[in-house]
Amino acid sequence: MASDPLWMKTLLAIHIACGFGSFLLAPVALATAKGGKLHKRWGMVYLWAMGGVAITALPMALYRPVLFLAMVAVFSFYAAFSGYRVLKLKDLTRGGHAKPIDWIAGGLTFASSFLLAYLGAFHNAVVQNMGPVAIVFGLLGMRLAFVQMKSFLRKPTEKMFWWYTHLGNFIGSYIAAWTAFSVVTLPRLFGNHLWLWLWPTALGVPAIVLTTAYYKRKFAPRTPMPAAA
Repeated sequence: MASDPLWMKTLLAIHIACGFGSFLLAPVALATAKGGKLHKRWGMVYLWAMGGVAITALPMALYRPVLFLAMVAVFSFYAAFSGYRVLKLKDLTRGGHAKPIDWIAGGLTFASSFLLAYLGAFHNAVVQNMGPVAIVFGLLGMRLAFVQMKSFLRKPTEKMFWWYTHLGNFIGSYIAAWTAFSVVTLPRLFGNHLWLWLWPTALGVPAIVLTTAYYKRKFAPRTPMPAAA
């Protein structure tokens, strides 16, 4: 807005640039050969872009104040961050351990997501009367953080667990990017409706489930053919 201070306008410009960058870079990272240099490079750039989105969203959301958006920013960045960190935790299946940064990030995300769901359920006005959306995002954030931290204690048994987590969490962060795009641009065409917040999740979660199922079939041990008599 015109009345906003310069620092707010600066953060908004950085936020929009990072959001637009992450919106474009995710398909690039997904399209490149998995494990290759280009995939790693663009995946890292995407992670930094999502970090820029979250870092700028927090002070802007508190200034407005729009507490709901601040908590969603934490959830969206954690999805990308945990998707990256799991690449460093492949040895969990062999007795490895998570680092303090993994516990701290998971704990903060779970706490903020719990608060988001709580406010959506019992203090709707605090989350700009977006109670149902706050509950959905809060529950998703809690589940995401819980599953991650559970794997630190109860070590995964699937050798390729890290791949499923990496893929699913990065797609989850991209769902958040689509959600931001939807609620910022589409109200001009359709007005303000709850479905503008929820349709990326409604489409994205089944995509994660189906993609994970595909790779689980792909990585499943092949049963040897019986020897001819």
